[in-house]
Amino acid sequence: MRRTHHTLQTTLVVALLLACSERGAAQRTTAQTARPVATSTQGARSYTKPSDAELKRRLSPAQYDVTQRSATERPFRNEYWDNHAPGIYVDIVTGEPLFSSLDKFDSGTGWPSFSRPIDGARVVQRRDDAHGMQRTEVRSGTGDSHLGHVFNDGPTETGERYCINSAALRFVPADRLIEEGYPEYHARFFPNAPAASSSLNAPTPAAPQAAPVATRETAILAGGCFWGMEEILRQIPGVLEVDAGYTGGNTSEPDYDAVHTGTTGHAEAVRVVFDPRKLGYADLLERWFFRMHDPTTLNRQGNDVGSQYRSAIFFTSPTQQRVALEVKERVNRSGKWNKPIVTQIVAAGPFTMAEPEHQDYLQRNPNGYTCHYLRP
Repeated sequence: MRRTHHTLQTTLVVALLLACSERGAAQRTTAQTARPVATSTQGARSYTKPSDAELKRRLSPAQYDVTQRSATERPFRNEYWDNHAPGIYVDIVTGEPLFSSLDKFDSGTGWPSFSRPIDGARVVQRRDDAHGMQRTEVRSGTGDSHLGHVFNDGPTETGERYCINSAALRFVPADRLIEEGYPEYHARFFPNAPAASSSLNAPTPAAPQAAPVATRETAILAGGCFWGMEEILRQIPGVLEVDAGYTGGNTSEPDYDAVHTGTTGHAEAVRVVFDPRKLGYADLLERWFFRMHDPTTLNRQGNDVGSQYRSAIFFTSPTQQRVALEVKERVNRSGKWNKPIVTQIVAAGPFTMAEPEHQDYLQRNPNGYTCHYLRP
């Protein structure tokens, strides 16, 4: 059965790309001039900007264009605009800490938005008169990376909205701050825990405090056409959000037309945000994921053929990896499938939201194509 795709109107894309600027109609009239800094030793850790050759080798094309050429990524189709996990955001170039999830809010623009930097000294501002607009650009203090712009229409007491490109950032989860060298921010997320120390000789706490109970967890799953998967997943108790998108490929800005050819390496996938207090990750996989599609067919579901329709679990943590492997083995031994399960279990990479017409597809088209149903 053929599937159709309706391309977004060019005017809509242009309007979205300008949204971050248009919302900041009342612009700042003064700003500091940014001065590139090669190395910084603020705090206990030193941050150094690599050479341009190293950046071209290490960064993706989108990350390089944003940070080094002041490009702007597409709204609603970037990695962190809808990230709700606790942690900090650091410069993708140097690792310098820039923003905290505690100051992140939903601005409706499709880009990550923050009410303040994690440390005012680490983010510098300069006037930007490009594209016929008068704006205030923000750059990282050490790496001189282009981050985005700041506007004075923020919803909090600061009155500021830092509209930032995901491609300029790397997210460090709160429970990995010490391991990744940011112990000074640990107490912001775990106020009752013993003081964190990055020293290898620091004494071991006698009674470590338990981490706060998580209320949101994200799973990224692929099992054929994302229309059918999304419709089943949205009905599961404990599921909070479901988005259709693309992941696992080798292009920085996938879209349906490209992914549909099967040449980008991306899979049609769904990002599931769920409440782990009501729905465990193991249950999500065993009771739902492995029942809603055929995990024994390689690169195929129903009439859909190609690597973009492969069965895959993209884990977001070592715990998810361990659970996914255990569940896959358990289902394999259960005898529910008469052939071996071929589901891939790989680390999650960037997730790109699919076009609006692919979101909630079967809600808007109740008789639309799907090959997904729950097996016994």
